[in-house]
Amino acid sequence: MDFSSSMAIKPSSSTCSSLFAISRAQNSSPKPLLFNFHGIPRNHQSSFFKSLKCIQSPPPGSLPSNPSSFSCSAVTLSPTQTSYLPPRKLSTLVAEFQSLLEPLDRVKRLLHYASLLPPLPASSRTDSNRVMGCTARVWLDAQMDSEGNIRFWADSDSEITKGFCACLVSVLDGAGPEEVLQLKTEDLAALNVGLPGGERSRVNTWHNVLVSMQKRTRALVAQKEGKTPFEPFPSLVITTEGIQPKGTYAEAQARYLSPDKLKVKELVHVLKEKQIGVVAHFYMDPEVQGILTEAQKEWPHIHISDSLVMADSAVKMVKSGCKFITVLGVDFMSENVRAILDKAGFGEVGVYRMSNERIGCSLADAAATPDYMDYLESASNSLPSLHVVYINTSLETKAYSHELVPTITCTSSNVVPTILQAFAQVPDLNIWYGPDSYMGANIKELFQQMTLMSDEEIAEIHPKHNRDSIKSLLPRLHYYENGTCIVHHLFGHEVVERINEMYCDAFLTAHFEVPGEMFSLAMEAKRRGMGVVGSTQNILDFIKQRVQEALDRNVDDHLQFVLGTESGMVTSIVAAVRSLLESSNSTSSTKINVEIVFPVSSDSMTKTSTRASPALKSVKAGDDIILPVVPGVASGEGCSIHGGCASCPYMKMNSLGSLLNVCHHLPDERNNLKAYETERFKSQTPQGKSIADVGCQPILHMRHFQAKKELSEELVYQVLGSHGNGK
Repeated sequence: MDFSSSMAIKPSSSTCSSLFAISRAQNSSPKPLLFNFHGIPRNHQSSFFKSLKCIQSPPPGSLPSNPSSFSCSAVTLSPTQTSYLPPRKLSTLVAEFQSLLEPLDRVKRLLHYASLLPPLPASSRTDSNRVMGCTARVWLDAQMDSEGNIRFWADSDSEITKGFCACLVSVLDGAGPEEVLQLKTEDLAALNVGLPGGERSRVNTWHNVLVSMQKRTRALVAQKEGKTPFEPFPSLVITTEGIQPKGTYAEAQARYLSPDKLKVKELVHVLKEKQIGVVAHFYMDPEVQGILTEAQKEWPHIHISDSLVMADSAVKMVKSGCKFITVLGVDFMSENVRAILDKAGFGEVGVYRMSNERIGCSLADAAATPDYMDYLESASNSLPSLHVVYINTSLETKAYSHELVPTITCTSSNVVPTILQAFAQVPDLNIWYGPDSYMGANIKELFQQMTLMSDEEIAEIHPKHNRDSIKSLLPRLHYYENGTCIVHHLFGHEVVERINEMYCDAFLTAHFEVPGEMFSLAMEAKRRGMGVVGSTQNILDFIKQRVQEALDRNVDDHLQFVLGTESGMVTSIVAAVRSLLESSNSTSSTKINVEIVFPVSSDSMTKTSTRASPALKSVKAGDDIILPVVPGVASGEGCSIHGGCASCPYMKMNSLGSLLNVCHHLPDERNNLKAYETERFKSQTPQGKSIADVGCQPILHMRHFQAKKELSEELVYQVLGSHGNGK
């Protein structure tokens, strides 16, 4: 469950809850006003509606040559009237719906307007005109007329949704581009349309249709101005028939989704023979993940996940008989596996990394600096204080931190409940989060948004908090400002601009570590049911849920997901989506296409060393060996929309060749794998204690919180002043 799964965060009081509030201050049983604006004499209204009902549909397969004859707005259907700006149209529409006392009356009025909406030509009822994110099927088409105004046509297979479309078309049809783009969902909140209990889906319909209208408007304006459209991001389209890659980068990802059977057989044989367990992170190289995913079918002791459960999976594998554990991830992950196995009493089990070189992490490295220790020194002077440290840090960092300030680890999915519970449990607490600066800023922004919610809405998130408590904790919430993940740093202004331009109507997924612009964009999408912000597992679960919902609707559909995290996630996503589509294929003829969009440069590739995977064909470019089938980071560091990509260079040090090499040399009787083995920390903390012992304590505090939903008594005792005297 992602951190905000229960958070329908609203930016103002004009929210989905107010959308369905019943106003008792208005007169009942008003006459329909949807296509009747100020300036139309009352004695002309009946003839106006009569003319509206007499409109003929265009010939099948074509849009009308004169868009005004098929518009739902009075300004186009009654040529003698003067055009009004959308705000004036909207205020008239709002007055009409607010005057209806009962929800059922508002629905009846909506159904009436649905009946007035002309049918959409068959040529416009295409997949490219579908509006994503609506429970019902919705089609939308748009054109720019000779005066530069935007004309809209819409339809739906749901009468209520069709009524929503009629309302939006009536307000925006014939408007200028700026007027279309200025309208916000909050402006529609006062319409009071819908039945109690359907708030989320109704608000989503308003928002998603409006977003699609605005996307088409921007495209029409760009076309008129002769602007070169943005190049689409590379993507993979998954169907029951197979996978279609779009762009060089996507082709590289797709190449290993159907792995080499001989390599799978070789890996399974050596894992079984030597009783080796494999724990791997979602961000692995696509070749490695493809092989591992296929090998799982024959050897159960392979687990691909986020970093939180890798060590737990290793313990289960050892309990099931595995004698060795291989870790495919960065060094802090193998350190955690080693320490947790030791804590569980499995010190004799060998733990092996996939490189004889250091496998770093820009985020973990940021916490292993004097600057971060200075940050914690400040925390130690502000009692009571609690250090909430991201799980993606080294054991050494956790140990040193815990001796300076009482520390609990967190993940991207539990950081918000951890912080809220800590503030509720310890009065006047100061919390110091680190080292991820983007996540820290996003947490603070999230709490700022909560101050705009009602006490009841906040209580649903945490029962011991309200608006006053959230406001009071904000000054006492601190975050480190000099730590970022080089992958998630990619999702900045340039990417957000292109997503807004081309993918604003798609499902948006974002890791909690992304920059603020991407975070805000994904949170806005989440509020209308079109996005998720959280951990890698949250992202995977969200995609699976939306695909399953589409299958349950049993109608043809195209789902588009923007992948706002490391591209290695795609292997697990494809495997999960394929499984859902194949399980449904035997019982349904429905065609569901699932498109995974990579917000990266289409031609990005990784420069690698020749020893990374010698079996692969490579090409030479200067002094570098480039594997054209392995997407990655240009220049081996950082990420950019130009020449780089959302692919971690450190994670890509975990190659299939290295995994097979380590496995074939186990047991390591000749010490050939000394540089690959994860060693125990021999050094001690400044207080003379074992780094492994002290470093595990923040992890154990987190495990207690996950099990009990509260901080442990030991941690609270340390926070309140006894910390450092008996640790």
